[in-house]
Amino acid sequence: MSETSLRNRVAIVGVGESDIGKVPAMTGLGLNAQAAKRALDDAGLKPSDIDGLLTAYSFTEPYFMLGSVLCEYLGLQPRFNASLVVGGATPAVMLKHAAEAIVAGQAEVVLVTAGENRATGQSRDQAVAALTAVGHPYFEQPYGSSIPGFYAMIARRHMLEYGTTREQMAEVAATTRRHALLHPNAHMKAPLTREQVLAAKPIADPLGMLDCCLISDAGGAFIVTSAERAADLRAKPAYLLGIGEFHTHEHIMCAPSLTEFGATRSGAAAYRMAGLGPADIDVAELYDCFSIVPIIEAEELGLCPRGEGGRYWLDGRAAIGGGAVPVNTHGGMLSTPMRARRAGCSASSRRCASCAAASARGRWKAPRSRWCTMRAASCPRTARCCSARTRREEERSMTTAGKPRGMYFEDFEIGQELTTPARTITSTDIVNFACLSGDFNEVHTISSIAAPPSSASRSPMGRWSMR
Repeated sequence: MSETSLRNRVAIVGVGESDIGKVPAMTGLGLNAQAAKRALDDAGLKPSDIDGLLTAYSFTEPYFMLGSVLCEYLGLQPRFNASLVVGGATPAVMLKHAAEAIVAGQAEVVLVTAGENRATGQSRDQAVAALTAVGHPYFEQPYGSSIPGFYAMIARRHMLEYGTTREQMAEVAATTRRHALLHPNAHMKAPLTREQVLAAKPIADPLGMLDCCLISDAGGAFIVTSAERAADLRAKPAYLLGIGEFHTHEHIMCAPSLTEFGATRSGAAAYRMAGLGPADIDVAELYDCFSIVPIIEAEELGLCPRGEGGRYWLDGRAAIGGGAVPVNTHGGMLSTPMRARRAGCSASSRRCASCAAASARGRWKAPRSRWCTMRAASCPRTARCCSARTRREEERSMTTAGKPRGMYFEDFEIGQELTTPARTITSTDIVNFACLSGDFNEVHTISSIAAPPSSASRSPMGRWSMR
């Protein structure tokens, strides 16, 4: 399809959220069903009107083909169905797939839903395992890598290159909390100050516990249909003006940079499709799994110059009524549940519901949700950076003092060496990786391996290299 073929061709006509927080009486499928029912009611549609369903993935539901299972659960037999796995960008990509399917005639009304009972549906050990599973199985997981550790490296690099401060990142969390207090269905209800964020328990330096997104039971859903069908429905439609997609890498070891990600490219595509630019934006809903992420996204999407993202929040420009473009007006993932955000459909921000959805009357000129973020910071995307042959050779040669290859960090002792054909790596070479211990939301970093080693230098491509 051409770059403008989707503009104003489809609309979001219904949005629904499940109950949010800790909902032990409901499974992940149940949360999806509740959100879907509320989205149908919002649109004035019946389940029989749905002929397409897209969903994401789940850490708590033991199903391989989640899309088909959810159709069974909801009693649907659509002609278009899939489950997608694109990390935090999944809702945006699902919206794009839904729009393309509708324009191509593969479906008329598509239900997009995601959610799970991540707070009550898994044990602490399962939650920790999920945090560590994203690293490369041969070159990252053996060192105890985790999602907080990856984003901590990104934050440190941005601080080094642009002078971003802990106070600026803390203000991201404080601002989103103030916004969440205006949201009737937000998870967090108590006020939060910048000082409280700075004093929170450390997770992976420089990130503290309140720099990290929530773990919640939640589900969200939205319904997409053609512009023609939308005109006859109950809810005022939010038309899709522009959407973009770009994939840079899967593993952080293959990231071309730790401060520049795919949001610049995906954002440019969405702007072109919409015929708009950063100056036309009135409100922004950005992915915020950690406080550093929306800072980088705001820079890449043109809301502020490169390196000015931290000051954008500290100066109050990201706040409602701050004189610029307010960001994450519903509270973001830092104060509103992660899983509802994954569906890109906060009921309090219909006109920002995922991927540049906008009202025909232009009340919100081109609100962007996730269409440009694509989980921009360290989001692993394409893993084909290293050849299969090289990967196999590294795996065969990886040995550690008589222990089997492929071991995890808990088996890797301080001072032990890991030898590969290219270099020898010691545990002191591991930069800002988190050691998970204690409660799931109270992750610690072992100080002896958290500091960048004197022998480490950063390559021009943005990754650490060892001499």
